[in-house]
Amino acid sequence: MKKIGAVILLITMCLGLIGSTSGCKKEETRELNFFNWTEYMPQELIDKFQKETGIKVNYSTYSSNEEMYAKVTAAPGVYDMVVATDYMVDIMVKQSMLEEINKDNIAKIGNYGAAYMDQSFDPGNVYTLPYMAGSVLMVYNKTMIDKPIETYADFWDESLKDNTVVLDDQRAIIGMALKKLGYSINETDEAILALAVEELKTLKRNIKAFDSDSPKSLLISGEVAAGYVWSAEAVLAQNENSNLVVVIPEEGTYLFQDNFAIPKGAKNKDEAEAFINFMLDPENGKVFSESRPYSNPNAAVLELLSEDMKNNKAVYPPDSFFEVSEFVLDLGETTLVYDEMWTKFKQE
Repeated sequence: MKKIGAVILLITMCLGLIGSTSGCKKEETRELNFFNWTEYMPQELIDKFQKETGIKVNYSTYSSNEEMYAKVTAAPGVYDMVVATDYMVDIMVKQSMLEEINKDNIAKIGNYGAAYMDQSFDPGNVYTLPYMAGSVLMVYNKTMIDKPIETYADFWDESLKDNTVVLDDQRAIIGMALKKLGYSINETDEAILALAVEELKTLKRNIKAFDSDSPKSLLISGEVAAGYVWSAEAVLAQNENSNLVVVIPEEGTYLFQDNFAIPKGAKNKDEAEAFINFMLDPENGKVFSESRPYSNPNAAVLELLSEDMKNNKAVYPPDSFFEVSEFVLDLGETTLVYDEMWTKFKQE
């Protein structure tokens, strides 16, 4: 009777809890569908987050903002969090593609440095919070070329024929040509853009590979003599090959700030915000910076970094660098002109 009574009691309890989130049925696994740039998150941080929170991270990657935008547009509600660069945030906000971030879920939000917050592409950080920042820099192997590379014009030198790697990024490379000519990377005058097209035709002979994922590999191995690559890739390459020299272009360069963003219709918004908060822990930020040496917007991380990293101008540039460098802007309809320029450049 005691056993029968116990069974009846258990059935009664389960019936009473039907429809509740706890009850007798197995609790569903919490998940986070995180879409990020290639080689832009240490696996150990994903593992640590999963262990600490019980949230399963489904991690996938892309190679450009344009690829991410296309996939998020084609599959609404599939991704819970993406990492979007400044100009792409501007585009996605204008097109109502992002959820507002609930800052009450970001307990460590105070760790952000003021310089990275409240940017023009998202005033008040309504839709995004900083991820990492950096630039595009030149690198050369001093044992493979006859003279140092100091300016963009040097990168066009015919001695570098079929001997460079550059980013597979239209705004970076078209911007490079514009900077060489003395213009803004956000130029919209079609006559000036036509001049940039001619510069690109000349540059093409020097390019052995386009690579936005891991351009450092060809530099480290000595397969190319020079590169125009993400700042962290430049630093990592130099750490592996002491013959490499990192150059901050005299004319200035392409600056970027990447940002956490939650696409409209995300099914796991709370989990995305939990991950942002996790990344604001200073120890976690340190792990990231030591493996991917970009400028970390988490100010609490700085005191944990080595003096060498804090003083590395490729990671934390001097103020003079920002005076001649630029963030990429959304160019509106002129973006179609850039698209056409890039397509022809890659195909020729």
